Amino acid sequence: MFIELVKSKIHNVSVTETNLNYIGSISIDEDLMDAAGIIENEKVQVLNINNGERFDTYVIKGERGSGQICLNGAAARKAVVGDILIIISYASMTPEEAKNFKPKILFPDTRTNKLI
Repeated sequence: MFIELVKSKIHNVSVTETNLNYIGSISIDEDLMDAAGIIENEKVQVLNINNGERFDTYVIKGERGSGQICLNGAAARKAVVGDILIIISYASMTPEEAKNFKPKILFPDTRTNKLI
């Protein structure tokens, strides 16, 4: 049996842009992706603190060191620039593996989206 656990979380980052005319996804600064252990095309859940929206999408690399958090395609309708998001990725593992697993949780500066 496998259970699903939080693998990583980027807590309280601000939306820097939206792009409705893109195929879809969320662009995340590659520095944040690396620190959180999130890889390109990985499925994530996005929680919008400002309006309560919750949705799933996949990650694409944003410009390294830019602080970029961009909602693309239909997800662009779920937030506006300046909204605060929590981005969560999950992993499936056995209960035995889960007992010793420690998720990577980041608390970047909300104004710059850079690691503190």
